[in-house]
Amino acid sequence: MSSKTQDRAFGWTELDSRAVDIARALAMDSVESAGSGHPGTAMSLAPVAHLLFSQHLRHDPMDPQWAGRDRFVLSCGHTSITLYTQLYLNGYGLTLEDLAHLRQWGSLTPGHPEVGHTAGVETTTGPLGQGVGNAVGMAMAARRERGLLDPDAADGSSIFDHHIYCVASDGDLQEGVSAEASSLAGTQQLGNLTLIWDDNHISIDDDTSVSFNEDVVARYAAYGWHTQYVSWIKDDGSYEENVAALDKALRTARATTDKPSFIALRTIIGWPAPTKQGTGKVHGSALGAEEISKTKEILGLPQEAFWVPEDVLAHTRQAVDRGRAMRADWQQAYDGWAKKNPDGKALHERLATRTLPAGWTDALPTWEPGKKVATRKASGKVLTEIAPVLPELWGGSSDLNESNNTAPAGEPSFLPKSQQSDEWSGGPYGRVLHWGIREHAMGSTMNGIALHGGTRVYGGTFLIFSDYMRPAVRLAALMKLPTTYVWTHDSIGLGEDGPTHQPVEQLAALRAIPGMSVVRPADANETAVAWKTILERGSTSQAGPCGLALSRQDLTVFDRTEFASADGVAKGAYVLRDCSHGTPEVIIIATGSEVEIAVAAQELLEEAGTHTRVVSAPCLEWFREQDEAYQRTVLLPDVKARVSVEAGVSMGWHEWLGEAGETVSLEHYGASAPYGVLYEQFGITPERVAAAATSSLSKLGKTRGSTTGN
Repeated sequence: MSSKTQDRAFGWTELDSRAVDIARALAMDSVESAGSGHPGTAMSLAPVAHLLFSQHLRHDPMDPQWAGRDRFVLSCGHTSITLYTQLYLNGYGLTLEDLAHLRQWGSLTPGHPEVGHTAGVETTTGPLGQGVGNAVGMAMAARRERGLLDPDAADGSSIFDHHIYCVASDGDLQEGVSAEASSLAGTQQLGNLTLIWDDNHISIDDDTSVSFNEDVVARYAAYGWHTQYVSWIKDDGSYEENVAALDKALRTARATTDKPSFIALRTIIGWPAPTKQGTGKVHGSALGAEEISKTKEILGLPQEAFWVPEDVLAHTRQAVDRGRAMRADWQQAYDGWAKKNPDGKALHERLATRTLPAGWTDALPTWEPGKKVATRKASGKVLTEIAPVLPELWGGSSDLNESNNTAPAGEPSFLPKSQQSDEWSGGPYGRVLHWGIREHAMGSTMNGIALHGGTRVYGGTFLIFSDYMRPAVRLAALMKLPTTYVWTHDSIGLGEDGPTHQPVEQLAALRAIPGMSVVRPADANETAVAWKTILERGSTSQAGPCGLALSRQDLTVFDRTEFASADGVAKGAYVLRDCSHGTPEVIIIATGSEVEIAVAAQELLEEAGTHTRVVSAPCLEWFREQDEAYQRTVLLPDVKARVSVEAGVSMGWHEWLGEAGETVSLEHYGASAPYGVLYEQFGITPERVAAAATSSLSKLGKTRGSTTGN
């Protein structure tokens, strides 16, 4: 095909070139108005963004949540104005006033894109590399959804086929999370994913040669990606934005369905600013009035700030009509599919609203009292039993399925045919996920899966390694995503692996994340109720990330004829067993494996004549949500003697203990030994808890049994 024929097929017009220059000017003006921001990347990415939104993305500005849309992820969220200008020009509802209020209080254009805040934003980005992981997760979710709803359609023919586009910066590709996620994407052969690398060689420290020198294209080829290289810097050093070459690369990428596509695009940051292009000065600060003036002069634009000619806006707003037409065509195809697949239609409608099927809780297992069951094993049993009735629920672990019990029995793996093993078989539409030893990527791709919609995801690792995925967990909380983390080996109870694997501060650190729920059940039946509550909350406005902290060691299943129903888990804390008679003098609050210890301490105290209540508090966040009246029935305000019991640091517990409260905790690292020895040596024992109760009473001028008979 001749270049002229390519150009005609490409269809780029003078109006498109002018729209790109207007986008550059809007980026400069917006950052100048804010007094801070990142104009340089937005200037050099303007042709990329316009090309995507005008000719490649399947999207409808009038229905940003249209199920048939492609997804666009701006992983380099610091250049948010790149996206905001396109949302304005394409008719998503942003105005010039919104652009002028970039990074200001109450604006629709915050410093980094925020999903749910600005129409057209698919994910909250800014922490570099996370968007790459989100995009990989979206591509995984798209394939899983197709498998649930339209598995027999020919390649490229399903109404559920769509593409994920991601733009990433040098900084994104330096972050380890993007490497992990990209390696996973290659293993999964995600042909519905295209990553465009803005290779501009500039970061805040100026030239990236001081820190970033590998052959990135070769690295992505090694990951198993289809790779292309497009340079807008010509051999003679001149600069020409060859948009036709990028267009061809994008079309080749979309046509490549057996592996993800990587396009390296060599650009000059801040082009065509006369003195700041290609420098760190244009990366993260306003250009200044003089530089903006000279740049607009080069572009042939008037000096007026936020100037947008009517013909350019009319041209870019054609996206509204194109989107409406694409959505109408898709809807017609969807209606035809739905007529032939009424069960599939019903499932799709249910998945779209995260509605759980009627009667699903009948599948939840229960355990007989007195049995010894590790809560990680109880969780695995729950997943196995509910898998047939909740096809939307899928997940796995970071190479720890056997330890985390995250692979439901008999369920196929989510794997291309070529990547299956003797141990793990399945197919491209399977449900058991294998993240490999990549906790960073597990967290970020889980966010992408949740953002994509349609399915519910969980991912497992040891609680200690939640530190590796914490940035993604924080973002899940910020975005209120219904992700579920199965964090096992939750204490020194893992024993012989020693202090490197024994979480001490992790529970407190995770509880410090606003919007995050940490759930530490005390026995198998509490574990089942915890899963029930998590899944039900994910279908409501209370959606948000939840982390299950589960034991490696066996825990006794409580006899619920003697102890309160495990249904109390849903309220975060409940009276597990009250004092034998009268009014409590002491309240012991415990979580997880330490609830057994609290119960044994209660028996010691009761024998000594001290009326003692035991509260199981699997989730302090859920308890905090309850009204004050309920909280006061559990933690009686007149009972000031209180003890918390948890094999971790005591940070956060004083909120519930008051001035007279005592903590039985672990304020140091663990050691390598059988778990029973560790609990004994570190003083997390019934005797120590009883002594702490005595100490709390003494602070109040009371002694054991001082109210006996009351």
